[in-house]
Amino acid sequence: MTEIVILAMIAAFLGLRLYSVLGRRAEHEEEPIASRFEGRPGGNPAPRLARPAKADDAAQSAAPRARELPATPPAVERGLREIASADRRFDAFAFLDGARGAYRMILEAFWRGDKAELRSLCDADVYESFAAAIDARQAAGETLDNRLVRIEDSSILAAGVEGSLARVTVRFRSDIAAVTRDADGQVIAGSLDDAVEATDVWTFSRDVASADPDWLLDETDEA
Repeated sequence: MTEIVILAMIAAFLGLRLYSVLGRRAEHEEEPIASRFEGRPGGNPAPRLARPAKADDAAQSAAPRARELPATPPAVERGLREIASADRRFDAFAFLDGARGAYRMILEAFWRGDKAELRSLCDADVYESFAAAIDARQAAGETLDNRLVRIEDSSILAAGVEGSLARVTVRFRSDIAAVTRDADGQVIAGSLDDAVEATDVWTFSRDVASADPDWLLDETDEA
């Protein structure tokens, strides 16, 4: 009888230990895992290590990414495939997202007259055009107090590869509040209270044979 009681006590003790361990593990596994874009409360974003990609993962991730791109004509799709074949790192969705960032950076650099930043973002011809406009503005004693309120839309109009040069043309539709001030700081044109819709067609290029991954603005136009 004593042995049965002792065995029962041992079994109960082991059961409690097992429940304790599994209970903690279950509670831990139920905690939400922050994605790369979700930071710790009150802290910086938490980096996560990516597991090696498999062929199925690539196929599964390609479908939703393609759905996020605006509809493009067949000729544009063929051009994007040409670029992707020439440059395995090319991703149309990531490119369009980066083009929106470049659009903002280039406009803001031009408005404040930052030639050094423009030189790093544009090819020689476009840079010279921007630099000449900045020089003329400064010679007149004028400054721009412009704001890019929002980018309403961006879409790829053309894409392709000529030799080793990949080119992608993007149309941006944005709202811009523009003010021009004279040497005394007085407003001589525009208003920050009223945003004006602007449509720009910019072409970006990159030498796919180069190790430099950066795209440069090599043509500007207005739609």
